[in-house]
Amino acid sequence: MSTTLLCHENIIACNHAVLALTVRLFLGIVFFLQGYDKVFKVKIAGVIEALSEPMSTNHIAKPVVVLAAYYTSFVELIAGIFLILGLFTNFALYALGLDIVMVAFAMGLAKPMWDMHHVFPRLILIVILLAIPPHWDVYSLDFLIHTK
Repeated sequence: MSTTLLCHENIIACNHAVLALTVRLFLGIVFFLQGYDKVFKVKIAGVIEALSEPMSTNHIAKPVVVLAAYYTSFVELIAGIFLILGLFTNFALYALGLDIVMVAFAMGLAKPMWDMHHVFPRLILIVILLAIPPHWDVYSLDFLIHTK
């Protein structure tokens, strides 16, 4: 596939490219804004404070909570930027996959019957992006770098 994608010549290839771009941008924006809030608005100390009580009730050591708060906050911020740019997309998705598993574990400990309406759609979008063939994502920096 050439780096130039003319939609009127191949509508299926255009649809694939738009699918990859839309899902990647949407997920990137969601994670970036969530990470931005955690790092710059709530601050890491606020994230740690919010997690400390429910995690200590379940005998999770404070250093684990601190490490998880830093990891999830910065991964969401940085991987969100990478997804928006389409740069290091697979590595960003791997990091966000671990992030979403950690969040599910923490939420499950804090409240066993927790509402997954925020987490589950993000998991599905991560899985979709991992399943999309890389050559569909033509509107990304990864594609530009790898086709030179």
